[in-house]
Amino acid sequence: MQLNHYNSKFKAKKFPIILLTDHVVRPANVGGLFRIADAFGVQKLILGGTLELNRKVWNTSRATEKAIDYEQKEDLGPALEQLRKEGYVLVGLEITDSSTAIASIALKKEQKIALVIGAERHGINEAVLKVLDFCCHVEMYGQNSSMNVVQATSIALYTLTNKLQNVEL
Repeated sequence: MQLNHYNSKFKAKKFPIILLTDHVVRPANVGGLFRIADAFGVQKLILGGTLELNRKVWNTSRATEKAIDYEQKEDLGPALEQLRKEGYVLVGLEITDSSTAIASIALKKEQKIALVIGAERHGINEAVLKVLDFCCHVEMYGQNSSMNVVQATSIALYTLTNKLQNVEL
C-alpha cells in the first residue's frame, strides 16, 4: 500500500533554515518552493522581489502555503542583514568562480542557515551575492550548466538537512 501524509511514519521537524528567493517569479516554481520548503522542514520562506501570489502558485503549492511561514520582501538586503545579526550563515545556491560543492561544505549541528536562491534565468543578483558568506553549488556531470530552481533547491535542502542532523551522506 502506498503511504500518504496520514499514514506515513515521517516525523515533523523544523530545521533552522530560512529559504530566501531572489526574484523567482514563475508560479510553478514559487508553488514548488512552498512544497519543498514544507517537505524539508524549512523554518520560513522569504520571497524577494515583486511577484503576485495567485491561483497558479496555490495550485502548485497544494496547500503547503498554510503550513509554511512566509513573507514577501521587495528588497532582500535588510532581511539578510537581520538574519546575520541573528547568527545565520548567509549561503547562496549559485555556481560562481569561488562556489563550493554543497556536498563538501562543513556545518555545525543545528547551524542556522539562510539559503538564498536566485531567479530562473539570472540567478542571484550581484548586490545580494556580495553580502553572502559563501556560495555553494550542486555538482553536475552533464553538459548543462544549470538546473531548475526547484530541483536544485530540493537537492540543496536534502543535503543541508542531512548535514544538520550529522548524518553521513
